Amino acid sequence: MSQIGQDAPPVWRIGTNSFDVSDRVEWEKHVHEARHELLWGSRGTLTAETDDGYFAVPGALGLWIPAGVAHRVVAAAGTAFRCTFVEAEIAPVAPSTTAVVIPEVVRALLDRLEAAPYLAPAARLHAEELALGLLEPVEVATVDLPIPSDERTRRVAEAILADPSDDRTIEDWGRHVGASARNLSRLFVAETGMSFAGWRTRARMRRAIEWLAADHTVVSVSRRAGYATPSAFVQAFRREIGRTPGEYASARSRSARISA
Repeated sequence: MSQIGQDAPPVWRIGTNSFDVSDRVEWEKHVHEARHELLWGSRGTLTAETDDGYFAVPGALGLWIPAGVAHRVVAAAGTAFRCTFVEAEIAPVAPSTTAVVIPEVVRALLDRLEAAPYLAPAARLHAEELALGLLEPVEVATVDLPIPSDERTRRVAEAILADPSDDRTIEDWGRHVGASARNLSRLFVAETGMSFAGWRTRARMRRAIEWLAADHTVVSVSRRAGYATPSAFVQAFRREIGRTPGEYASARSRSARISA
């Protein structure tokens, strides 16, 4: 399997790698200095983290990552997606990491460019310019979630991200990692700028966006995110994201219709 952390072969100015993973795969933070990157999915849950935020990439959308931007990517088990590299000399679709609508015609053009690398230069240039020109930036919800570096707080953070429904108290977590509740609380504030409770809420929203992007129901997501009722989850989601889960899903659906 190709490595997402490696640039595509230099086939003209645009090249695409295809990925179909049976198990969860994580590509640690890396940078492509000479190429922009377009991540676009077709099945499953693909997430990316940059300094601009944490993005869940639904099948109807793609994620534009400009050249030189460090990013970490995670593909859930059963995810299929594409990674299109664009030479950095080409003007970026957006100056920062941005979700983009990918119309069906763009998907077809990118597939054609990959399947026929020896197109006549003029035809290929026209197809490349058309594909990039039809990409449309769109606003999506993102969650900024600093990950603590201290071993004890990081263990807690990773456990909560793995299972946001885990409702252990700060005292419980302190006993689990060998730290007092007071010290653990102090570390969370010092390393993330948030209280433990605030960080856990943000972590729940981060996973919730991921699950909503994969078309799980609000009821299912509220339970998996650790909320006793869907209404409690909806209220928390609105406070953190600025819209309800239903409004978030509707925005994604509109983007899907635009891309059809």
